[in-house]
Order: sequence, then C-alpha cells, then structure tokens
Amino acid sequence: MAQGSPAHATPSIAARLSKKAIQPLRTLDPAGPLDDLEWLDNAVGDARVVAIGESAHYNGETYQLRHRLQRYLVERFGFSGYAMETGFTEGWLTDKWIRGGQGRIGQVQASGLTSLTGLWTQMRAHLQWMRRHPTGFYGIDLGGSNTSLLPALDAVTAYLAQADPEYTIDPRIRQTASAFAATSAFSAPAAIAAYGQLTSDTRDALTANLAELAARMTARRLEYLQRTTIDAYERAQRSLRHTVILDTVNRAMARGDMQTAMFNRDAEIADTVERILRRENRILLAAHNGHIQRWPGTLPGIPTMTPMGMHLADRLGNDYRVIGMTTGTGQTLNTDADFYAGKLFTTLDPPKPDSLDGLMAASHDGPFATDLRRLSPHDTATVKTITQQRYGTYYAEVNPLRAYDVIVHLPRVTAAQPDQDALAHSPREVRETFAKWQSQ
Repeated sequence: MAQGSPAHATPSIAARLSKKAIQPLRTLDPAGPLDDLEWLDNAVGDARVVAIGESAHYNGETYQLRHRLQRYLVERFGFSGYAMETGFTEGWLTDKWIRGGQGRIGQVQASGLTSLTGLWTQMRAHLQWMRRHPTGFYGIDLGGSNTSLLPALDAVTAYLAQADPEYTIDPRIRQTASAFAATSAFSAPAAIAAYGQLTSDTRDALTANLAELAARMTARRLEYLQRTTIDAYERAQRSLRHTVILDTVNRAMARGDMQTAMFNRDAEIADTVERILRRENRILLAAHNGHIQRWPGTLPGIPTMTPMGMHLADRLGNDYRVIGMTTGTGQTLNTDADFYAGKLFTTLDPPKPDSLDGLMAASHDGPFATDLRRLSPHDTATVKTITQQRYGTYYAEVNPLRAYDVIVHLPRVTAAQPDQDALAHSPREVRETFAKWQSQ
C-alpha cells in the first residue's frame, strides 16, 4: 500500500451510486425513530461483533451515530456490550458507573475514558443512556494516552496487594515508568521524549522486570484465584498484558519504528476484543476506520501494518461485520503540531472525486448508508474503481469491498461540543488547551 497523501480535492467528474444503493438516514438524533435503520437487520445478521468506524476522532456526528446504532442493536438484537477505542484499564471506572456505581459523571468522562474521547457532551449523553440500559462498557486500547504505563501498572499493583500480599513488585518498575508519565494526550509528546532520554540499560531493565512480573501472574493463577475472583484476576492480567505491549510500543517508537508500534498495538486490542466476547455475547465495537478495516492500514510515512480488523476477521469470520465511515466537508481533527497549542480542529475540504468519500458524497446529499454486499453489478463495478479513502486530512489506499461490509456517509461533520463538567475534572493542561481552542 502506498503511503497517505494530502487531502486536497482534484478536478474530476465523480462517479455515483444508483438510488437503489442508498439507504437514507433521516436523523442522527439518538432519541429519534429507528425505522430508517432497518437495513441493519440484513447487514448485521447473526454477527457477534459489529464494528463502527470513524474518519477522525472527536466529531459530534460520529458520537451521535454510534449512540443511535447502539440503541438499535440493543433494542432489536439484544447487544449487551459496547467496546470503544479508549484505555482498557481506565474503562473499568466507566463500566462500574454505567452498571450503577457512585460518582460524578464528569469524573467518569475525564478519568474513565482516555485520549480526550470522553470530554464531549455527545459522549456524556451516550454514557447516560447506557446507564439506563443493560450495557457493559469496555475500553480496548493500551491506556495512558498510549504512552504511560502507570494507570495499568497501578491497577496490577492494587490487585497483587490482595492476591499476592507477600510479594513486593520491584520498585524500579514504577520509578522508571514515572519518568515518562503522561496525564493526557497533550502531555504524551513530552512523555515520549522523556522515554527517549532513558538509558538503554534502564529501558532494558524495565522490559525484563515487566516480563518477570507477567510470568509470575500467569504461573500463580490458581493460587491467586483462592484469594480473588476470576474476574478480578483476568482484568489485572489483561492490564499487565497491556503494560507489557505498551512497553514494546515505546521501545519501537524510541528507535523510530512506528510500523512495529502499530503492529503490536493493533494485535493487542484485537486480543482484548476477543477476551470481551467471553463475557458478552454480542458487542458494538467503536474505533477508527484504520483499526476496524479488513485491509492493511497505514499512516503518513509509515509502511503498511495489520490492523485489529484483519485479526478479528481471521478469528471470527462472519461473526465480524464492519461499518466504515466517510465524510464530506466541515471540521476534522487537526493532526499538525499546533494541535497541542489549542488548534484542535481544521477545515475539511471536499473529498477527491475519485476517492471513496468522493463517491459517497456525489451519490446523495444527506447522511446515508450503503450495504456493499448487496450492490447491483453496475454499482459493484463502480466501487471496484475506488482505491483510496480519506482519514481526516490524508488519503490512504483501500479496497472498499474487502475492507467493509457497509459504508455510512456523513455529508458534513463538526467538532463535538466540549463538556464543561468533564473538563473541570480534567488535568490542568487539558483545561488550558481547550480554553485556547474555545477562545479562537
């Protein structure tokens, strides 16, 4: 696959899908009528995992669509779990609150979801809906803004205090991890730089000590289950597994090997989804298109890698269904360096006419869905001519018919609405950066 290219429209005549391929969505309002989603019945079938993608993080319309799709899948199909691209360990707090636990929702949004994913009013409404319905919540990602080992490491330490009270974790593990801690996505670059400043001996010692800790937890499983529940053990072991994998991600990034970092991350989040299926019969999986697709993924300047979706398709077969997302115009996540200075979003230009986004934009004016498995021969031939899709502000190669089962197109996307209660419970650098953005 070629590397991503800048997302600027080029003059061309866009192809169009036939009217038969268009399933209009009358609303994105999660509380609205659901009869315009009945096309999902054939698209979902008996699948245990339905993945819904996004072109970029933090668009309000994406949050609303996910909420609406989950409502349909819960009410019509009995889906019992919602798995999201956010930290696994931190997600325990969210799951506990949704299942009736105490605490303020703003604190849950700020601490129970990572990488800024919880700081929006649309996510708040979704969480409140899940609390009113029988739903389990699961983070699938590595946590700690995909940099810091501390959230998962501290959870493991707390578990071992009950399961293995005579054992003391080598204090050098946490001491080293504290040297590159990240309290939010905005402090992650500094944390990555701090990791890069560690000596090779220090990094090697951290990796070795984590490996020994992981081996101990695995070997003493039966002894630990005499003191704790199997649920507590499996959560702690998965958190430790995420810590070990995140350490490999940090090592790869320090040597400039982003491909290995992405390979390791996506394989681990696929394993996490598979573990969730031991607890839930059917789940909605919400993550970026680049993670859920059944097609090699890439980022600008990085060779192709195997995303979570390819792992899940290999393991689950027809039990894995993929709904990709395309967009037209509006606002999208800013991936340039000034994101960290408060420019969170940037203008989304019209898509290239010969891209998947361009094809969808030319086919219908409003939001709609297209089931790629039920196209006419003419529409199938049209989709086969498409070889690229837009992710935020860049394009990457894709084979839509292999990558997705369904595409949902959003003609205009905007920044999600910041939730002031969640921001009030967030770290200082988050509050300050959001304030800069909101003042612009």
